[in-house]
Amino acid sequence: MDDPDVALDIRKPNPARMYDYALGGKDSFAADREAAERLFRMSPDAKTAALDNRSFLRRAVAFCAASDVGQFLDIGSGLPTAQNTHEVAQELRSNARVVYVDNDPMVQAHATALLSGSPGVAAISGDLQNPRDILENPAVQSLLDFSRPIAVVLVAILHFVPDRLCYEVVDYLKQAVPRGSCLVVSHATADDATVMEVSEVEQVYDAAGVPIALRTEDQVSAFFDGFRLAEPGVVNMVAWRNPNTPHARRVIGYGGVAFKP
Repeated sequence: MDDPDVALDIRKPNPARMYDYALGGKDSFAADREAAERLFRMSPDAKTAALDNRSFLRRAVAFCAASDVGQFLDIGSGLPTAQNTHEVAQELRSNARVVYVDNDPMVQAHATALLSGSPGVAAISGDLQNPRDILENPAVQSLLDFSRPIAVVLVAILHFVPDRLCYEVVDYLKQAVPRGSCLVVSHATADDATVMEVSEVEQVYDAAGVPIALRTEDQVSAFFDGFRLAEPGVVNMVAWRNPNTPHARRVIGYGGVAFKP
């Protein structure tokens, strides 16, 4: 993963900027757009995946806010776009507090500029693979009250964490938050993909220097072990608490929300 203290390398595609391009944003470079377009050509669902994932994030944040959770730690938040976590949360809870965490220097610069003057919101540099550093960051410690429920938001980020670390970092975060907190996860999968699609997707992210792990439904469900899953459980992220979902949509990512008992 990129070091937040290293200058931007615009010649190398970056997942956050590729994601922003898929969402229709303008904060990308030629390498990002070329890699994203390659994904779009190889899979008809690649472009809609970004939009579907963003929609899941909004529904999940709204659900947590409506469930008496007023603090959010959004790790791997990506480039700012419309209806960010704090906008959704503060629409339901005006005093909601949100910390955005990302390890991409462009994300950090844009988030800092966008959030300047926003009450109850901060953006910090941090890497999910070092959760202790995130939790000990002064901005996190000053803005979030760890005696009250916190939503840990890991949307479209865990598939960039290798097997040797992914469950360890999630368990660390789960242990750090108090009872009543919740875990929000969306994760890419290959359960409905062809072998060729998987190979091509992996090649794109390998070229970006960020290998992707397309985990199964059972592997995604394991992130919630020890927490109480909210209905409807771990399901197609498009369908999660979405009454307008077409039934025929194939699964390109799973999503779920669970609470700490």
